[in-house]
Amino acid sequence: MLVFTLTNGAVAADAKDLCRATSQKAMRSCEAEAWSDYWLARGKCHNLSDPAAREACAQQAEVDRKDALEECNDQRDARQAVCDRLGEDPYDPVIDPANFVATIDNPYMPLTPGTTFIYEGNTAEGFEHQEFAVTSNTRVILGVTCVEVHDTVTLDGALIEDTLDWFAQDLQGNVWYFGENSKEIVNGEIVSLEGSWEAGVDGAKPGIIMEANPAVGDLYRQEFYLGEAEDIGEVLSLTASASVPYGDFSNCLQTADTVPLEPDALEHKFYASGIGLVLEVDPVTGERLELIQIIIAP
Repeated sequence: MLVFTLTNGAVAADAKDLCRATSQKAMRSCEAEAWSDYWLARGKCHNLSDPAAREACAQQAEVDRKDALEECNDQRDARQAVCDRLGEDPYDPVIDPANFVATIDNPYMPLTPGTTFIYEGNTAEGFEHQEFAVTSNTRVILGVTCVEVHDTVTLDGALIEDTLDWFAQDLQGNVWYFGENSKEIVNGEIVSLEGSWEAGVDGAKPGIIMEANPAVGDLYRQEFYLGEAEDIGEVLSLTASASVPYGDFSNCLQTADTVPLEPDALEHKFYASGIGLVLEVDPVTGERLELIQIIIAP
């Protein structure tokens, strides 16, 4: 079993409970934001002329505060569960540009420029259509030349997400995730850049999105920008099966993706060797995002 800690040895030697300390500090930040939102809400309530509306506003602010603080605690617990698996050393991967190659050919995540993966599925919100297009563009991050992927999502035909992702593969075959520029779109307007990050900026660090030699039980950070991007991957199986419109696949890599920032979030992903991601499943709702087509530019 492999668990990626990827720490700087000199720092780790003197480290003690730094993972848990990180989760505690993040919780304090979350709590401060919850209280800040609460006091602002109360201030707005004071400017309602109707006493009944003013009281209802104050009560809602109190409910929202309690919910927010409970979420802060849940996030801390989820982060500390990761600490229990990964250990207490700081997460500080050493990135040497000389250890990276130009081509991403990991069998479970081949990213060949000019290839577009198309996924579709029905969700509670509507019909989702996703296009994951590997471009010929690159971006240098921490000295590493990364492949740029243009990822778009539409819901019932309306664009809701427009993202640029940056990946690179090391000499061992691990595919690293170096960041993303993510735009949330409503009615054609950009309403949020939440979740955007770039390794090396404001403490953000790259993670491994796909291992070279996955083994059942492996747990690894896919990204790390505290409070913004903290996805975790775990290998569940190397012999899973998946049937999607694009085809029937056996001996698939199955992972569980979790997000400490959203403790209830869970996705199972299925990767076919030589193809890549073929299926995403929400094990709670049963919602599926399936590979429909692969387009290869001439």
